[in-house]
Order: sequence, then structure tokens, then C-alpha cells
Amino acid sequence: MLVAPCSCAMHPTTKQYIAGMNNTSYVDSSLAENLMTPNTLRLADGRAAVRRIIAALVVALVAASTLVAVPNGAEAKEPRDLIKTKTLDNGLEVIVLPDPSLPIVTIEMAVKNGAFTEPPKYNGLSHLYEHMFFKGNAVIPNQEAYLERMRELGIVFNGTTSTERVNYFFTLPKDNFEEGMEFMYNAITSPKFDEEEFEKEKKVVIGEVDRNESNPYYWFGQAIEEKLWYAHPSRKDPLGDRKSVLGATVDQMNTMQERYYVPNNSALLIAGDVEPEKAFEIAKEMYGEWEKGPDPFEKWPVPEHPELKEKSYLTVERDVKVPYVQFSWHGPSVTEDPKATYAADVLSFILSQPTSRFQKRLVESGLTLGAGISYYTQARTGPINVNAQVAPQNLKKAIRAVLEEIHRLEDPDYYTDEQLESAKTILAVQDTYDREKTSSFAHTVSFWWATAGLDYYLDYVENLKAVTRADIARYVKEYIGDDPYVMGVLLSKEQKEQLGLTDEKLAEMVKEIEKELEAERAGEKSKDKANVEDSGEANES
Repeated sequence: MLVAPCSCAMHPTTKQYIAGMNNTSYVDSSLAENLMTPNTLRLADGRAAVRRIIAALVVALVAASTLVAVPNGAEAKEPRDLIKTKTLDNGLEVIVLPDPSLPIVTIEMAVKNGAFTEPPKYNGLSHLYEHMFFKGNAVIPNQEAYLERMRELGIVFNGTTSTERVNYFFTLPKDNFEEGMEFMYNAITSPKFDEEEFEKEKKVVIGEVDRNESNPYYWFGQAIEEKLWYAHPSRKDPLGDRKSVLGATVDQMNTMQERYYVPNNSALLIAGDVEPEKAFEIAKEMYGEWEKGPDPFEKWPVPEHPELKEKSYLTVERDVKVPYVQFSWHGPSVTEDPKATYAADVLSFILSQPTSRFQKRLVESGLTLGAGISYYTQARTGPINVNAQVAPQNLKKAIRAVLEEIHRLEDPDYYTDEQLESAKTILAVQDTYDREKTSSFAHTVSFWWATAGLDYYLDYVENLKAVTRADIARYVKEYIGDDPYVMGVLLSKEQKEQLGLTDEKLAEMVKEIEKELEAERAGEKSKDKANVEDSGEANES
């Protein structure tokens, strides 16, 4: 069976939310209208419900102190036991994930490329390049021959482009493994950018842009991200800009090939029914002559995203049934503060559970139709998002409640010890389940290889289990707390007129709420201090 290459800025895998791995703008599927921002587009596969069922089952098992059965009756293995690696002399990292359960193999090539490498005139061109990968190369001259060869080998194929990684993958019968390796080598090292095919593929990519632009949540996400990443918004937008895609040239494709498609900026993953040593031997024989290039990030440095200087507020008018509210902050960079990313995962999971104070206060109370908090792990600053969908008449009350819960996150009693330990246990168990499908496991590993480094993933569960209340408190204080944020409301024209809401009035409303909450917190602190003093006097007497 053949699967057409699809690639619009997909998020790597479901794993990034379930096993922590910090998902982008996680949106509960119970929220109406299939909320899609540039972030959540990567998750719109309907699997959230399955995840919640699994989580509920695991909660029950943990609560009952029952052992969680490992699929196929085998003892669960840690990632370090499942992953074998070798680095070739040219810098290509070869990662083998052996799994003899089925006679198939997935061959995946991951490249540290994507939106983060794109200045404005290149915005979306990593995505366009990914489409051209399937159009032919120096050995296979055109797409027709390319597809025919795939049929012969029994290949199922695809590719994705995200912020910090582009990947291409083939799954095929194990008997065709060596031929599949050769096929991948020719595709990755000698793509053919035929002018006619290039112009056709631009239209395909623009079609994806059109589909996204037909969704109101796309425009809302773009507006938020323009302010959140104000200095370099193109470097957080894998889908791309219409103007830059239409104006793209073959020369630009060649530039990207020369800069980023080099072995020392790539990883070859081989997952499935293969012997690791045999796989390494074939990889060295076929890929060892691939010429090493300069380190692209030393020669063409990627600029940092400067910190937000102040809080900002915006409204976006689109055709939606009910308003959607979002607060966004700059979160930690995994390369600079990995410890905070584990805390972010645990806190996000705790607050996603129906029994959490966050959900009870915002959703069970009826103030919102749905609410969530998330962090997306990135090497170069990941976003933290708190979002809620609300009825128009509850907008101000809901915003106040969301802000109140955000401020309460630092309270030591905001969650229980049991919730903390259950979250860590469930996330660790889900990490095991997420490794069951070998091809998906390969995608997950390639994402973490590109974004955080393989060791981050290999040590993930161990570090997750070590998360403490102090770690979570530091994460909240350092990255949320009173830090500047971008706050937006998406609503229809009728709702906007009914509420009389503009950017300026939204700013006034939120600042007024913040002032009220600050006064309340000051009053609570004074009261607590007085109670402590009274208690001390009583003890003295």
C-alpha cells in the first residue's frame, strides 16, 4: 500500500504529551470545533480520547496497587535496552531499534532542519523541500519511477516538517531492507529539483496553507505567535508563508541541501526486524561515503528568541461559535534548563486530570467549556500555553478564574502528594505503551535526537520520577509567575460587538483583574501573618 507524502508541520507523535515529552498546545477533544492553531494542527488526529482512557485505566491500576501488565506478556525494557547507536566517521548517527515481532522494517532519516532555520524569505521552504524529497533524485529520475520503485519494494512512506526537525520514513518488508536502505540513501543525498515538478509542488503546499487559513483557529494562533516570537516569528512557523513559498527557487532548495542535508546534521534510524550489527554494517557500507559538511549552526548561527518585554493583548475576529482564550509564555529551552521541562510535563499532566483543582475550578464549575495547560519542549525556547473555551456571557468571569488559577499554581496545596506521584507513575507507564509500535517509536526517538539529544530521551523516565514539589515550584515561578505573556481572545464579529471588546478594552479588563487579584493576595498574606502572630502570642501566654 502506498501512502502519499503529507507534511504540513506535523507534531512528531502523540508521545510528546502522554509521556511528558511536552506537547504543544494540547487541546482536549471534548472542546468544540476541533481547535486548531499552528501548534494544535500537529495533534488533530483524534487520539486524545484514547489517551484519556489509558490514563484512567492506569490511575485505577495505580490506586489499586495492581501491577500494570506489559503488552505481549514481556517484561518492560528501558529505552537504553532497546536502542543501539553508532556514529560513522562522517558524523552520521545510526540508531537501531530492533523488534522481531513483525517481519517489517522502518528506515527513517531525520535532519536538524525546519522552521527554526528559516529567516523570512525561507519561511516554509523546509516544508517545501520535504515535498520535493519524493519527486525523484539522481538515480530515479522522476516521481513516476520513484513511486514504481516503492511499489516494487512494498514501501509505505511519509515525511513531516516540524519546528526543529524534518524526517522521512519508509516501512517495508524485512526481505527488502538492503534495497530500502539504498533507496533512502539516493533520496537523501541526491534529490532532483526539477523546475516543472517544483512549480507543481508549490501549489500543493499552498493548498495546505489554504486549508489551514480556512480554519479560524489558525489565524488566532498566528496572531499569538507573531507577538510571542516577535523578533523571529518565521522560525516558529513550519507551515510557511504564502509569499515565500510562491517565490521559492530551486537555488534556495540547493542552498538548504548543502547547509543542512549533511551526515553530521542527520540521523539514520532503523527500526524493526533487523540484527543491530548487520544494520550498522550495511549503514557504514552505504552511507559511509556521504560527504561530511561544516557544522551548519556554527557557520550559519540561529538567532535566539529575545525575552518578552511586556504583557500584550489581542483580539482576533473570526467565525467561531464561542470565544477562545489563550495565555502564552516563553518556557524553558531544553538545552539550557532540562530540569524544568520534566517539571513542566508533570504539572501539565496533573492539571489535565478531571480531579485536579484546575479542572474543577474552570470546567466542572461551568465557567469554561474546556481548559488546558501545556508546554512544548524545544531546544530554542518552548511555549507554555493556558487556554479555555468560554460562553460569551462568562468571558470576564472566566478570564478572572483562569488568572486566579495561574497565580494559585505556586500554592503548596494546589495539588496533593498523591496527585504528584500518580502523575509520575502514569507518565512512565504510558511511555512504555508508546514504544509498542516500532515505527512510531522511531519517530519519537528521531524527534528527541533532533530537539534535545538522545540522552534526554534515554534518561527521561528516571528524571521524570525524580521531579519534586520544589522543581515544579521553580518552573512555575521562573517561567509563569508574574512573567510577561501574550494574551488573546478569538471571537466572532457578533460576540465582539455584543461585548464591545477591542484590543485596548481587553487590556484594560485584564489589567483591572490582575490588580484585583494582587490586592486579594496581599490581603491574604496580611491575614496569614496576623494569624501567625496571634498564634505566637497565644503560645507565649
